[in-house]
Amino acid sequence: HRFEHGHDLSQILPEQFAELPGIVIRHELSDGLSIDVEAFRGQEVRGRSVLVHTGWAQHWRTDQYFENHPFLTADAAAYLAEQGATLVGIDSHNIDDTRGHTRPVHTTLLGANILIVEHLCNLGNLPNHGFTFSAIPPKVKGAGTFPVRALAKLK
Repeated sequence: HRFEHGHDLSQILPEQFAELPGIVIRHELSDGLSIDVEAFRGQEVRGRSVLVHTGWAQHWRTDQYFENHPFLTADAAAYLAEQGATLVGIDSHNIDDTRGHTRPVHTTLLGANILIVEHLCNLGNLPNHGFTFSAIPPKVKGAGTFPVRALAKLK
């Protein structure tokens, strides 16, 4: 949904969104809303679904959910792309800072064919490692974004 000639959901291979080895990155809101590259350094992200747990899902169905939410920085997105993450998810309204009009994280990740999953919940119930993650959209031609059924399976 970011690029005019980007892949639609009918063109994305199941290997990009199903049964991916997962890693949870925990970010305390007391550390601020922006999640920069330091949160990911030293973590094995290549070929993985990288799920960012901030606790923001607790604001779901409130007016606060959509305002001043946690987000990744452009340098974090560049690092995840360089390191070969397969999918990046967050328990927030948007993976980008929506206070501005640019979406550098979407641009970087989708430009590197890294899928994005937003609005995740229950990430606090997952271990940091030792699970697979799936976020399965319907195979819709012409659609670049769609709700998914996201689930994790513990090993």
